[in-house]
Amino acid sequence: MTTTEILADLARNVGGERVHVDSIVPSGGDPHSYEPTPSDAVMVSKADVTFTNHLLLEEHALIKAIDANARQGTPNVSLAEDSEAYGAHVIPLVENIGLDVLWLGLRVKGEGHDRGATRASDIVLSATAVTGPGRLVAYLTEALGKPVVYFDSGDGLDARDATTLPPGAHTHLNWAFTQPGVYEVTLAARLRNPGAADEPALGQATFRFAVGVDPHALGLPPDTRVLDQGHTDLAVDLDKGAMFAYADGDKPGLQADVPPEQAVLVVPNKAIQTVPDDPRFAFLGTPGSTVHQLPQAVLGKHVHGEIDPHLWQDVQNAKAYVQIIRDTLTKADPEGADAYAANTRAYLETLDRTDTEVRATIARIPVERRQLVTTHDAFGYLADAYAMTVAGFVVPNPAQEPSADDIRKLTATVKNLKVPAVFIEPNLARRALVLRQVAEDQNIRVCTLYGDAFDAKVRDYVAMMHSNANELLTCLGGAA
Repeated sequence: MTTTEILADLARNVGGERVHVDSIVPSGGDPHSYEPTPSDAVMVSKADVTFTNHLLLEEHALIKAIDANARQGTPNVSLAEDSEAYGAHVIPLVENIGLDVLWLGLRVKGEGHDRGATRASDIVLSATAVTGPGRLVAYLTEALGKPVVYFDSGDGLDARDATTLPPGAHTHLNWAFTQPGVYEVTLAARLRNPGAADEPALGQATFRFAVGVDPHALGLPPDTRVLDQGHTDLAVDLDKGAMFAYADGDKPGLQADVPPEQAVLVVPNKAIQTVPDDPRFAFLGTPGSTVHQLPQAVLGKHVHGEIDPHLWQDVQNAKAYVQIIRDTLTKADPEGADAYAANTRAYLETLDRTDTEVRATIARIPVERRQLVTTHDAFGYLADAYAMTVAGFVVPNPAQEPSADDIRKLTATVKNLKVPAVFIEPNLARRALVLRQVAEDQNIRVCTLYGDAFDAKVRDYVAMMHSNANELLTCLGGAA
């Protein structure tokens, strides 16, 4: 069993006639959001070998289902996490949304092995106290606009005011405050392991928010860190058993732990949002009233780690996956060692040719045109390996329909970069409505890149990489 079609294709090329390979995530499915079914659990329980990508690529419920049902003693291999030993190059998952207010999320750092944490563990983050002149509502807006409330101090805090994250994960939220003033929000973390009765505490901290007021007028101590822009997470460290603000530093990509007593999180007046005339958002207040809200910024449930998990977009990394698959199958089926070795040698030669051809195709695109504007952060390795640039842009505030200002910002980004095309993934077309609108307004092309899944046109990894390279050349650099 593999989790995705891409991994299944690599395994078939190594295993040949000695293996039967199934993918849990179906054709065109999204591994980031796929929820396992009982029949998936049954298939995993019958598998001799299971391959996942992990690095939080797959929905956590899928990883938990695999780890709970894989037969004891059978290989259960996380390819991305084992790939560096085979020469893979991993890069951080860089998010650069360019918001003009603080981008605030939740994060779990560390591995917590000494505390009994595994990749199937859940870290429960609860809001246990909120003080201030109004209510705090922290909520997620799903891909189709449905809100999911995590914390709401308006009706008292109880066990419902909590969310869970896997180890090493980060997620985005909207943080809405119904009145201006100073708030103090206490969060507590605990560890939940499958089958365990107790949930040991991991830490607790109180964070201060300055909502619609000047934080510098609060008489702050000299060592206070005013957090009013960039990316910050309210984080728990599994190894240290402590909570803090994990905030952007002075240099891009540099983040640091800020003790909660030294942090003030700013929600300025420019973060005021109008409550939409939509009954789903009635928990925020009456339609037309206002809240101070730090935006989620990325539409939909978006749980991820610090390392970009889409390693296969660099063909050299796919070669590392193939070698791990070879060694795993050889250990599970020693009689097939010669066949696995021969299949791998042949497929590695194919991948070397593919890498050379992809590189040559993309090299024909003028350097100034090698800009990627996409709907999903799946192409960092493609850009890094083949000398392209992933261009970031501000997506709409997920709580509302795209405003004229939202579209103006995205339009300005596309115009300033002078890109002739934007790119969507076939299986994520519903997330691309704004991108399509801007492309139509700017009279530029909407093209296709394959990220996490195949479709009816592209059914294997080599074809996918050739398709992506040819589409980039056609849409950015001229006729292929």
